[in-house]
Amino acid sequence: MKVLAAMSGGVDSAVAAARMVEAGHEVTGVHLALSRNPQSFRTGARGCCSREDAHDARRAADVLGIPFYVWDLSERFAADVVDDFVAEYAAGRTPNPCLRCNEKIKFSAVLERGLALGFDRVATGHYARLLPGPDGVELHRAVDGDKDQSYVLGVLGPEQLARSAFPLGDTPKPQVRAEAAARGLLVADKPDSHDICFIADGDTAGFLSSRLGSQPGAVVDTDGTVLGSHEGTHGFTVGQRRGLRLGVPAPDGRPRFVLDISPAERTVTVGPREALEVRELEGIRPGWTGQAPVAEWHGTVQLRAHGEALPARAELRDGRLLVRLERPASGVAPGQAVVLYDGTRVVGSATIDSTRHGTTGARDAQPVAAR
Repeated sequence: MKVLAAMSGGVDSAVAAARMVEAGHEVTGVHLALSRNPQSFRTGARGCCSREDAHDARRAADVLGIPFYVWDLSERFAADVVDDFVAEYAAGRTPNPCLRCNEKIKFSAVLERGLALGFDRVATGHYARLLPGPDGVELHRAVDGDKDQSYVLGVLGPEQLARSAFPLGDTPKPQVRAEAAARGLLVADKPDSHDICFIADGDTAGFLSSRLGSQPGAVVDTDGTVLGSHEGTHGFTVGQRRGLRLGVPAPDGRPRFVLDISPAERTVTVGPREALEVRELEGIRPGWTGQAPVAEWHGTVQLRAHGEALPARAELRDGRLLVRLERPASGVAPGQAVVLYDGTRVVGSATIDSTRHGTTGARDAQPVAAR
């Protein structure tokens, strides 16, 4: 089988490529150049788009004895991931760019080009498992729960999963590093990338301000009383506690949290922690890793990349996904993804559009227009 191995320059993708070679496949390595102006070196352990990472990927390919290429996808990455990220924050939502990158770049642009070039599969270093099921290949959680990345792969459809390979899904991360060292891969001890790869210094607020500028507004309580000011709603996310700069303390002395963000009115609403509790949410653009549920669905949902699995019920209604949580979740923001699980199997996902406080039926966050 001809396999295109996506090699980021890190230990996971290098070992994934090595395993595909060892399995007897005809493997070609490809590094994705996603930054228009890549730095020469990483900033700490952040990011995966530097020239250093490209060189590390090439050296790993040389050790494995496989062909290696660099594909410049920076324009598509800027349009589909970076610009989308900025637009989502400008609209008061909190996106996960890793999901968008998997959906639009790694398993769309790369897979499309790979298939056009005659490759059968795209292999990555994601921690997830692909297992045979009655209706085809199924996406499951990784054995290593701490490294599991099935959440950010929940946007993939059955056709994409059938053309993918995740060789590390059954292996704990320490064993992957040990294997890399045994294979002579110099990236064995390289730190993992984290946070947002295109914001190398980790200053998300600063990055957004440089793109969106200053848009002053008010920080208010649930009664509309002005408590402070801000330079842009894009600097906040639902559930945030720090950096609110409030001039008026709460009557009970307890901390306040961001409850709602309204870019149109340029207001940020804050309140007590208990007001963050959500019992119901609605999702837009639902997608399925296999067959879509035809009736009310029961299972667990995950609302963050490494969040808790919460028991829930869900149903499709007029093209939207209505999810009812059996116990409340806190700090759920529009723009995040809700990913559905049946045990360890990923069923599908949707983008959270609005949330509701289930005990009263009141809406906590107003729905936003689908993009």
